This record gives sequence, structure tokens and C-alpha cells, in this order.
Amino acid sequence: MTEQGFFYRDTWAEVDLDCIHANVASVKKLLPPQVEIIAVVKANGYGHGDLKVAESALKAGASYLAVAFMDEAIALRNKGIQAPILVLGASRPEDAALAVKFDITITVFQKEWVDAAKAYLPNDKVLSVHIKLDTGMGRIGIRAKEELADVEQMISKDNRIELEGIFTHFATADELDLTYFQKQIEVFRDMLSVLKSRPKYVHCSNSAASLRFPSAHFNAVRLGIVMYGLTPSPEIEPELPFALKEAFSLHSRLVHMKKLTKGEKVSYGATYETEEEEWIGTIPIGYADGWIRRLQGQEVLVEGKRVPIVGRICMDQCMVKLPHFVPVGTTVTLIGKQNNEFISVNEIAKKLETINYEVPCIISTRVPRLYKQGGKIVVLKNYLLPE
Repeated sequence: MTEQGFFYRDTWAEVDLDCIHANVASVKKLLPPQVEIIAVVKANGYGHGDLKVAESALKAGASYLAVAFMDEAIALRNKGIQAPILVLGASRPEDAALAVKFDITITVFQKEWVDAAKAYLPNDKVLSVHIKLDTGMGRIGIRAKEELADVEQMISKDNRIELEGIFTHFATADELDLTYFQKQIEVFRDMLSVLKSRPKYVHCSNSAASLRFPSAHFNAVRLGIVMYGLTPSPEIEPELPFALKEAFSLHSRLVHMKKLTKGEKVSYGATYETEEEEWIGTIPIGYADGWIRRLQGQEVLVEGKRVPIVGRICMDQCMVKLPHFVPVGTTVTLIGKQNNEFISVNEIAKKLETINYEVPCIISTRVPRLYKQGGKIVVLKNYLLPE
């Protein structure tokens, strides 16, 4: 145990760092030696925790990190991360000097940005940049070859800016229909032909493309959702070259038990009515934790068996129907494994009619993240698991 602390509620998430390590290492084995891994740890490591995920990914063979915003990159620097960090999203030109100060690589996505940023660059240090091309995603990025040529020339004429990389992002790499993917890769290759010289890093593959399309690897890939053990999409799961190890689980404990008679109501709106004598347990997690109201009816695991959430989910609590009396303090698993039963992130995503990316991201920061290695809690991020 390398850190200690306390939390005072019976709800927590666990992140298995061995799973993170194994997923990255498995991808590393698939790649040629010259192809580097950029581990995407934006959104607090997709809700898993940016620092520990970053450390595990780097130990497993990643050489670069990527985040969405400057704030996330600076947070990692302040936590002691020294590996290269790329900000994938738009940064303000006036923050270019801040990127230099913290040794952060930022994305150039339009000619006007380069012009504006020059006014803020120090004369004695170099800003590292990657150019983003919009090949069909429709977010940020350079779309015209003429503008790309101009940006390359502008950068080459300013010794305060180094063009370290160029990249794009696929919109449909996780779909079975490859028509649009193939169109994007063709546009990317065509735009690369404009460059007078290619930079150190050329990358376009996200998790799905990294596993499915070796021709799109170039010399770096960006690992996001796969690193966390989650499938880029259910439809391509049969195509994955190895079994992913899901790292995130969510747990709570029963804090109250009661036996209700037939016809009694449960929770706001009195929408649930008991059909007979029923044991109802209360668990301290609710929509303020990201366990949102739409999950009413979702099953959770108690004593290794599935039991349903009944009544509306409250801000801080929800109720479950139990087959018999269960002692207060019994562990409830909302995501993860108990005995032979398993509730996956994908199952929760299906219930919410969304994608698995969203599920760990919406579990709020008031839910403590605990870290496991070798099957044991080894890092308690300022928390201590209750006895």
C-alpha cells in the first residue's frame, strides 16, 4: 500500500491496474517494433483515474500520453508524469507559452491559430505541435491541402515551433461497413503527400483501427477504450484479436434492510408496489454518483445473485428487492463480478441505450477510485476501504 487515507461512505469503484497493463501489452505484441503507442488518458482516464492509468500504460509499453485539454495535461505534470503528452483538442493561442512551460505538445488545427500563437511564444524555447487533419470527422482540423502546405511552411520558418506529428481521427473504424473508413484513410494519405517532409509521428488509428487495420498504423497508434478493457463497439467484438480485460468495477454495501408487506410503496412517486411480503435493501448510491434514474430495474449482484433495483433511483440512494433477509454491510456489486455472475460495463450501457465509453465517465468524482494489483487493493487514492 503506497498511499493511505479515508472515505466515509459505503460506495466505491475499483480499477484493476493489471487489466490496464495486460490490455496495453497485448496490443504492443501485435504492433511492429517501430509503431509506438499513445495512451489516451483524457476525461480522467475515461473515469478510471488519469495518473494510475498513465503509469500502468507507460509500464506496459506506451511511450506517449494524450489528453483532450491543456488542464488535463498540466494536472498530469503536477502529479509527476514526465512522459510526452499531446493535447488532442483545441488549445487557445494565448496558452501556447503555458504549453512550452510544462513541456506539453499541442494540436494545430488551422492556419489562423499559428499566426495568433506566435505572439505568445517565448524566444528561447520551442513549442512542440502536431497538425490535426479533418478527413471526415467534422470536428477540428485542416481540410484543404493548400492550408496544410501553408501551415507546414509557417512552422518551418519559425524556430520556436517544432512540427513533431500529424494525425487524423476515424469516424467509423468500429463499424463493419468500411466504406467511410477507407475514404478517410485515402484522404489522409493524399494530404500527407503535400508535406515536404513527414514529421516524427504520423498517427490516425484509434483503438478499433489499431486492432483491425495494420495498414493504418503508420508509426504510432492511439489507444483509448481498448486500454480499459472495453470493446470499441459490440459489432466488432468477434473480430478482436485477443480477449479484453475489463478494469472498472463498482461496488456498494447494504446500509438498511426492511420487510414490507403486500401493497407497500417504494421511493419517489410511489411507482413500485410490493406484490407480496418482500425484503427491500437500501444501498448508498444514486444519480448524483452517476448511477442515474434510467437504471431503475437494472440488476445488481448480492451474495453472487442478481437482484433488481426497485422504485426510482434517488440522488444518493436506491433500493433493491432481495429474496430473503441479507445482513447490513453485505457487498453489492453494480458493475463487476461476484462468484460466477458478472455485470459488464456493456450491460449497463445497453440498459442506458448508450455506449460503454460513457458509463465509467459519468460515475462522479465523489465515488472513490481504489486501485488493485495482484488481486489486492494497493493504492487508495486518498481513501481507505472500510472494514
